[in-house]
Amino acid sequence: MDVFEEISAARADVLARIHAAAKSVGRNPAAVTLVAVSKVQPEERIEAMLAAGQRVFGENRVQEAEARWAARRAAYPDLELRLIGPLQSNKAKEAVALFDVIETLDREKLAGALADACAKAGRTPRLYVQVNTGEEEQKAGVAPLEADAFIAKVRDVYGFAVEGLMCIPPAEEPAGPHFALLAKIAARNDVKLLSMGMSADYETAVMFGATSVRVGSALFGARG
Repeated sequence: MDVFEEISAARADVLARIHAAAKSVGRNPAAVTLVAVSKVQPEERIEAMLAAGQRVFGENRVQEAEARWAARRAAYPDLELRLIGPLQSNKAKEAVALFDVIETLDREKLAGALADACAKAGRTPRLYVQVNTGEEEQKAGVAPLEADAFIAKVRDVYGFAVEGLMCIPPAEEPAGPHFALLAKIAARNDVKLLSMGMSADYETAVMFGATSVRVGSALFGARG
């Protein structure tokens, strides 16, 4: 099996699992976007994923994403790039220029930097607020009890529409309760979209209402 066949088969399997998970809870599978996490992947595997029809990709680092995707924009006008890793305020300008969606807004300083960058660039990526549902010290994200106030401030002070919420549950805990918490915060703040679920738990995430899942190893294979 060559790389294209391998990648195509993996993508088809993930999409089938998303479809089945959505159907099992009465959801429309078309309401779930597959985000291929392309960080540190070899070029041949990225090309194979593009050839298989994948157009939505997630990246963790601005600089790495610039190197990988800037030149591909012209060839793939329907490409959608999402920043799914922590964003430093001093990288706001580059992030606004490159990404269609920034999923990791989690502090007021970053909101201010993004507002300035958007004003200067004349474009505004769609924004998600990252919620640290497990309140883990080593992880980015707004604490759940502070999420309502932060979402309101992002809207009222900085004028951003908050399109979605994002979370990364603690690896050692069942993901379901964290997904349920994120959905609850979204509902009470009238936020429509939920980015949650990765390779190990994306089917669970779909059952809890994920509108996008961020899948890396299940699509590309485990990294060496």
